[in-house]
Amino acid sequence: MITVEQLSGGYGDVPIVKNVSFTVEKGKVLGILGPNGSGKSTLLKVMSGILPATSGSVLLDRKNIKTYNARALAKKMAVLPQLHANAFSNSVREAVSLGRYPHQTGFFSSWSDKDEQAVQHAMAQTGVLRYENTPMEFLSGGEQQRVFVAQALAQTAEVLLLDEPTNHLDIAHQRQILDMVRKEAVECGLTVVMVLHDMNLASLYCDELLLMEDGQMRAIGAPHEVLIASQIEEVYQARVTTYSHPEIPKPQITMMPATSEHQPRAVITKENFTVVEDFIQLKSEIPLKTISSAVHNPGIGWYECFLNRSVPGDYIINNVKQEVAGFLQRENFSLTGTVVMLTAVSTNMVALNEYKTDFGSVFVMVTAGVGNAVDVSRTHERQDQPYVGTINTWVIINGCLSEEAFFQAMMTANEAKTKALQTEDIRDKRTNTVATGTATDSLLIAATQRGKEMIYGGPITEVGKVIGRGVFETTVQAIHNYKTKA
Repeated sequence: MITVEQLSGGYGDVPIVKNVSFTVEKGKVLGILGPNGSGKSTLLKVMSGILPATSGSVLLDRKNIKTYNARALAKKMAVLPQLHANAFSNSVREAVSLGRYPHQTGFFSSWSDKDEQAVQHAMAQTGVLRYENTPMEFLSGGEQQRVFVAQALAQTAEVLLLDEPTNHLDIAHQRQILDMVRKEAVECGLTVVMVLHDMNLASLYCDELLLMEDGQMRAIGAPHEVLIASQIEEVYQARVTTYSHPEIPKPQITMMPATSEHQPRAVITKENFTVVEDFIQLKSEIPLKTISSAVHNPGIGWYECFLNRSVPGDYIINNVKQEVAGFLQRENFSLTGTVVMLTAVSTNMVALNEYKTDFGSVFVMVTAGVGNAVDVSRTHERQDQPYVGTINTWVIINGCLSEEAFFQAMMTANEAKTKALQTEDIRDKRTNTVATGTATDSLLIAATQRGKEMIYGGPITEVGKVIGRGVFETTVQAIHNYKTKA
């Protein structure tokens, strides 16, 4: 455990680091963030005693580091500085072995099996064992960085201070080093404090983050408490947005470019839609921000091409995604730039309408195969496998929606679809109750993201009113088309 109490210090009489306090428990990892010149590296140097503290204290296991002599402190604390002077032509093994110096009674005069195991383990953990006999000057910058991390690890100290440990490393080796540091902390009780520039890596691998600004603590806490967009923007003077990591409950940061007045002003018009026998297509000149439950490229993303593909009523494919990908390749559509829905009805049953608004027009496209409609409140009574039905809905907005508005727009559109089924008295054939949809409905909301941002998309907002009316009317029209042409 390491405790920093009201620590100040630096290079001259005027301290660079001012009144910093925190505690890192055994087995935990603290990441230090901050812009260039904020005092991150200086803090690490003052903590380790490399630079003098003008006030405050650093405690290791509740003992002030000033009470340790140099060798005893080195057994307790290992330091990886940001820059390394490689004056001697050491081999990798020799460089890593220097980490065992604090444990020697003489200069390598008492080399033990424990020393050898520590060096071999450190080289293996950092992926440099294969370079064991290679001179350091023959390694790349990234390979040298891993050797220095191995040197610090070989020291087998209880506290590890790392200044930019992922410097010069590619993403694979960044992960390798940080996975190793995290594993040592969790499994061996290592206490780690490391300076990182990459906020996303810091969020993924650290238990807590310390955000520095002008030598002082701006914030400290769990990653989600520190990586707040407004706070990061103030400290770094850069536009950012936050989002959740797709696999673990940690925030991630995306840098936002300065708004450009020269962005394309393209809008979606009826000329962007094409209806042929096999599919209905929307082709945009610019990528549209999209959220959908499509078969191909579902979820949130930016796409230029949208297909509502008509398939036979007996379309039963074991690997639908693979079949759709094959279709796109045969038809020369982009696999990564195209969203695909599947419908069991002919494309000539499509209903497509445009709605003019003050913020821009909205297009609604619906195909409604309601022959196998279901009542969602009664589907728990059924034992049959899912089958083709499909009401597919597109809502294309010439406007800008917030993240919240996208999800609210989906809710509004789905409510309008359900109301249309009620109005048209579409029933679940098994229960004879009013249907709410089919077993395989898909919904897509896409926007050009041009113009003033609309924060909300609920039913009483400006955009929500258009979506509600548009989806209701267009779904009714699509149901009529199905009834008359099926």
